[in-house]
Amino acid sequence: MKDIAHFLFGIFGNASALFLFLAPLITFRRIVKNRSTEKFSGVPYVMTLLNNLLSAWYGLPFVSPHNILVTTINGTGAVIETIYVLIFVIFAPKRERTKILGLLALILTVFASVALISLFAMHGNARKVFCGLAASIFSIIMYGSPLSIMRLVIRTKSVEFMPFFLSLFVFLCGTSWFIYGLLGHDPFIAVPNGVGSALGATQLILYVIYRDSKSSSNNKDTKAVEFDDQDSLEMGAAKPPRTTQHAIVTTQS
Repeated sequence: MKDIAHFLFGIFGNASALFLFLAPLITFRRIVKNRSTEKFSGVPYVMTLLNNLLSAWYGLPFVSPHNILVTTINGTGAVIETIYVLIFVIFAPKRERTKILGLLALILTVFASVALISLFAMHGNARKVFCGLAASIFSIIMYGSPLSIMRLVIRTKSVEFMPFFLSLFVFLCGTSWFIYGLLGHDPFIAVPNGVGSALGATQLILYVIYRDSKSSSNNKDTKAVEFDDQDSLEMGAAKPPRTTQHAIVTTQS
């Protein structure tokens, strides 16, 4: 019975994480249509990609047995985030493009280092702990990325730039993978997603408090900041694992 529950929460975590990964489609449709990244930031998508790669690696059988569902959703997320990053690089101004390409090179180096060290220098539980810690750190970073948008909501008393369904799926994603980690006795999945669940719940509470309020600021610079914050929020995902509100929609983990 416990194994069935463990599997079902993993499936639900995959579904909710997928919604998180797809949340930025609206943003990228706008970028492609306008052929410009405007004031959006590409950093959240690069960081989510790293989170997905590390989480997908952690879920592989030779690293962490019985966590293949972590690999399936994070592998999918890695593909989606790669597409986002490529689109961003294509339409970003030269200076921003250079920054994102440099960050991309860095995160790929980090992932390659973790993968190679765990593969050739570690075995058994040591390999699992090493990869789990790396994945957990970036999963928490991903989930924590919306803190800026939460501050914005409190400051402006407006949820205009904190979409309800995005916050809802952050909560569902974090909660489902948190329970999945508890049932599987895996702290590297339970802890970061517990953080994600708590942050998602906090966003929903803020939404309830400020949903009928309107921002008093019409300053264009403030709007630019708000768009950047929304972009950071969309990074979701999952972690599910790590499943990760891209933040960091990772996922697992």
